[in-house]
Amino acid sequence: MPGNVFRYGAWRDGPDPLAPPYDVRAAVDAMGERVLRGDSLRDALRDLIRRGPRDGRGLDSLMDRARRLRREALRRGNLDGAVTRARQMLDQALAAERDALAARQDDDARFNEAMLDSLPASVSQAVSELSGYDWTSDDARQIYQQILAGLRQEVVAQRFAGMKQALQEGDLSDVSAMLDDLNDLLGRHARGEDTTDAFRDFMERHGRFFPDNPRDVDELIDSLARQAAAAERLMRSLSPQQREELEQLMRQALGDGPLRGQLAQLTDNLRTLRPNLNWGRGERMRGPGDLGYGDAASALGEIADLDELIEQLGQDHPGATLDDVDVEAVERQLGRGAADDLRRLRELERELRRQGWVQRDADGLTLSPKALRRLGQTALSAIFSDIAGRRGEHDMRDAGAAGDLIGSSRRWEFGDDQPLDVVRTIGNAVRRRAASASAATLPVRLEPEDFEIAETERRASAAVALCVDLSYSMYADGRWGPMKQTALALSHLVATRFPQDALQIVGFGRYAQTLSQGELAAIEPTIEKGTNLQHALKIAGRHLRRHPGAEPVVLVVTDGEPTAHLEEDGEAVFWWPPLAETVQATVREVDQLTRYGATLNVFMLGEDDGLRRFVGAIAQRNGGRVFSPDAADLGRYVIDDYVRARRGRHSH
Repeated sequence: MPGNVFRYGAWRDGPDPLAPPYDVRAAVDAMGERVLRGDSLRDALRDLIRRGPRDGRGLDSLMDRARRLRREALRRGNLDGAVTRARQMLDQALAAERDALAARQDDDARFNEAMLDSLPASVSQAVSELSGYDWTSDDARQIYQQILAGLRQEVVAQRFAGMKQALQEGDLSDVSAMLDDLNDLLGRHARGEDTTDAFRDFMERHGRFFPDNPRDVDELIDSLARQAAAAERLMRSLSPQQREELEQLMRQALGDGPLRGQLAQLTDNLRTLRPNLNWGRGERMRGPGDLGYGDAASALGEIADLDELIEQLGQDHPGATLDDVDVEAVERQLGRGAADDLRRLRELERELRRQGWVQRDADGLTLSPKALRRLGQTALSAIFSDIAGRRGEHDMRDAGAAGDLIGSSRRWEFGDDQPLDVVRTIGNAVRRRAASASAATLPVRLEPEDFEIAETERRASAAVALCVDLSYSMYADGRWGPMKQTALALSHLVATRFPQDALQIVGFGRYAQTLSQGELAAIEPTIEKGTNLQHALKIAGRHLRRHPGAEPVVLVVTDGEPTAHLEEDGEAVFWWPPLAETVQATVREVDQLTRYGATLNVFMLGEDDGLRRFVGAIAQRNGGRVFSPDAADLGRYVIDDYVRARRGRHSH
């Protein structure tokens, strides 16, 4: 309508409703890329949340802001401001009183002057000695009375935000009645009694003292306990002399009535109900100004809240989730934008779990089988993209790729590397040309759709053992990532293209162990020394014998000659340079595999002369082959050799 004025600005009412949602698959792929580069799986998962999937707005950025605010709070001022202020007010009162006494010429005035001159240096002791003093100056009397009245107001107001008006009016009877009812309520709650009705009655009578309007007794306790813990931390943060001064002033300010005992009882009740709060830790605060009691306790309470928030954002305890982080505390301490960032991270974590990409165990989040399959697919795709320019994709969906011809053929598809059926291929071209009205008899030109490949008999299955070196040198020399990528890719290839095959991954360092796909993805390097190929081949032999009808294939990836072997008691013996016993034990396992008919192919990484001599010798004994690829080409070599080796050398 004419005359209407519209104003536009940044969205300020929560998360941006037009912001695109996190791409969960992209987040999983980003983690997978890190794992395939050799990074720790748990580190990759942790960093996704800590750094954030985009814009760097993860837990780390929230923690950095919380730490910065904590440093700023520590520089807010000096904590002994209450004593300093009392000293300043006392000096003002004494100066006014001396001026009034100087105008008098009687002996009483001179006696009072002498009394003032002999006051102790301690502020609290001086205030105590002046409690019965008959002030000459009305201004001095008012200033002196305000020392204790002001401190009393600060002490009680710090614990109960809604008491400011009552304290200013000097009426403490309502405060005392409220404290009696509150201590009774907390005592009943500590004994395990049902306090639902009692809490409702308490709030009806005293709700004006609690403007934050707690919803239940636990929320009331949480609020009061934080304030009480902040007051306790203030006392612990002062030097012994400062603490003694403030305690004496507070005792005088609260007087001999019920208020002091009621507050002490309240602190005891709250400490019992919330013992996990930091009640005794002090802080060293410095700043240009002196903080009063309320401001000092407030600053320490804020620091305590930031400490708790930093601990929540750290997510360091086992089983930690983003649900452990208090969103309201984040918004209260760091602002609305930070709370929105946390909500988005929570949604990402929930989506990762809801869509089945991650699952939780005793140590926290880990990739699910679904994510591991995607990780294997990513690894295999990366290797196939390298193979594509050389031999195709090894997509083996036919009846066979090697062995005796079975007389049938099929259309060629991209990735096939089987032999061409030349007769049928040319026949297809001739028939296609004959069907064209303008076709010439010669020459016959071949088109991609003309090609047919001859199908061959293939072994029904293969038993494959992939033995991968887990020694620290693999990590130190940048071979850990390619090793993981190769093993995951082969595992995925077998599961998806050759499900009839039986693959076992064996990792070996000082000892050997079988590894699932998830264990392989999560395994991290250790500094334990030893390359126990003998143990790995022993486990591989057991795997092959469990599948007697399958073609036996053993693939070994290593960067060092064997330096460890198992003794009869099952303990590993490590020595470098290799012991003769180690070499002999390893060769015995090679001979057993050879007698069983297993092909043993070794992928040698690095230029170690001892390794080169050793693998050359065992290849000669076994009849297998030795490859010396660069780490970046390891996956292509292993996948290609697996496809070749599983075609079978023997007929059964």
